[in-house]
Amino acid sequence: MVGHPDRYEGSAQEYDVVVERDVAVTMADGARLFADVYFPALNGERLAGEWPVLLERSPYDKGRVVYSANGRFFAKRGYVLVVQDVRGRYASDGDFEFLRNEADDGAATMAWLAGQEWCGQIGTLGISYTTATQQALAVRNPAKLATQALFDGPYNYFRQTMRHGGACEYGIAFQYVVFMARASKQAAADPAVQAGLDEMWGSLTNHLGHQAIAKGETPLRLTPDYEQWFFDMLTTSDYTDYWISPGLSIDEFIDDYPDIPLLLETSWFGHHITATLWKYEQLKARHRTPKKLIIGTWLHGGDMFTQSVAGNVEFGAEAALEDNNSLRLRWFDQHLKGLETGIDNEAPVQLFVMGGGSGRKDRNGRLVHGGRWRDEQEWPLARAVDTPLYFHADGSLVEHTPDPDVPPTTYSFDPTNPVPTVGGNFTNYGTSGFLEGGGYDQISGTMSGDATPPAPLEDRPDVIVFRTAPLPDGVEVTGVVTCRLWVGSSATDTDFTVKLIDEYPPNEDYPNGYALNLGDSILRMRYRDGFDTARLMEPGEVYEVELRLQATSNFFAPGHRIRVDVSSSNFPHYDVSPNTGESLGLNASHVVANQMLHHDQERPSGVTLPIIPSTHSSVR
Repeated sequence: MVGHPDRYEGSAQEYDVVVERDVAVTMADGARLFADVYFPALNGERLAGEWPVLLERSPYDKGRVVYSANGRFFAKRGYVLVVQDVRGRYASDGDFEFLRNEADDGAATMAWLAGQEWCGQIGTLGISYTTATQQALAVRNPAKLATQALFDGPYNYFRQTMRHGGACEYGIAFQYVVFMARASKQAAADPAVQAGLDEMWGSLTNHLGHQAIAKGETPLRLTPDYEQWFFDMLTTSDYTDYWISPGLSIDEFIDDYPDIPLLLETSWFGHHITATLWKYEQLKARHRTPKKLIIGTWLHGGDMFTQSVAGNVEFGAEAALEDNNSLRLRWFDQHLKGLETGIDNEAPVQLFVMGGGSGRKDRNGRLVHGGRWRDEQEWPLARAVDTPLYFHADGSLVEHTPDPDVPPTTYSFDPTNPVPTVGGNFTNYGTSGFLEGGGYDQISGTMSGDATPPAPLEDRPDVIVFRTAPLPDGVEVTGVVTCRLWVGSSATDTDFTVKLIDEYPPNEDYPNGYALNLGDSILRMRYRDGFDTARLMEPGEVYEVELRLQATSNFFAPGHRIRVDVSSSNFPHYDVSPNTGESLGLNASHVVANQMLHHDQERPSGVTLPIIPSTHSSVR
């Protein structure tokens, strides 16, 4: 898919490598941030002259094997690669604050680089947090910044990844903060702190209740700054200045982004899919320089490029890409060295359309869902047709609107018994069984290790299922899926959730079929009118709301059904609403909410699918 024909140019491996470790770069306040610098060399001696430079600023330890491998890979091919510990992490001075200092510290580092005699044009690279550091320094418009490789990174942590729809992405935030605390300076300096956090890491579920935990209740108290970070994210539920900085919310600074070539990557099951697509769309509209977007199937890109699985689903060998550095080398050779690598001649958007596989188990017990790569000229796809499908009282999902005077579907949502998370758009940080991302059959207990026999989520009384008839010809959905609900509740505040599912028919390997999750969303009702200020509900009143799911590209094969689940929880991915209207993350009580989902002619709840037209495509 991303080929490299012989007729194109590219940097060959022709140099040795010399590494200068712990090079100090002094910030405006006197703090020293330390970097390892990888130089091209011959016979053990660093080569003189000016070189294109690549910078990655990381909270994950510049001495990690992956950074050393990257440094050697690029230095051997005629680049200087610089990897720096961000403020307060590993070798660098100061206190770590999640993405608070990356614009100023990044700009200061870029200014230092620009002043070095060996520094030519600069490119930056990274993934996730280290994509956020790239974006933060970019809006300072530093000298010599020529291009960036922005892999699976954020646009606004309030709107996605740390919070979503007014809820806290509890499992992701909690897991990530503990992950970072274990590698903090406090943990490194005190074996007792390290041991306490390590024990916590091995049993995260035991520390994460359905209802809000309090400060001091978990071993996170051993690293007070990290504990405060978690509780700030949990309790700062209005969109305030807390969330607004170039590191945390690049969308607020998008007009300041320099017009430089950008390589963006993400994946349908990644937790930055919405962010990456938004950035591509916004920057493509504002800029003239090349922007390239690659969307695959892995969980978080980078080191996962060569994988063809996400969760319990196999997409086929074609889903895997060449290794991360080979792709980035082609990009940087084109835009830092001026070589003709062919990458700018390819389609600006390359995406993987999931589906069309055998639907059987492979030798590893995974669903063979299949798929194929396809070139596109834009995002979103101009030929996609937004097609509304409506919920009906009999559980059907069809193109015609419901009848008048149909009573709502009702259910009770008990915060002490939330719907369990089974797959989704997030990455596991090594805590097997706690929160596993990707595609899974929607059966409770799939990942929990619970000894009770698993049962389909649709059997729960608080999960309302709508599905099409078996598709006669197959349907491709590529784009952002929206769900419009007409809802009410006995509570003054509550949640509503939706999930899009590709429902397989039964076969020998899956006698009950397979319900594959493709995307989901949540809305905390106090934020139905916006996130700046909470507004509680009037019990019994009916509200029209819209939920936007993560984008997807999936072929629902003939015989499959398109299914949408509506409920009020998805835990531990999202925190559980107490239904009381209290301050979020600080509630002292909880109540059961009696929910109403309307689906009549005047209040037609349903979903809108971006369907790619085909001569045989129909949902009927």
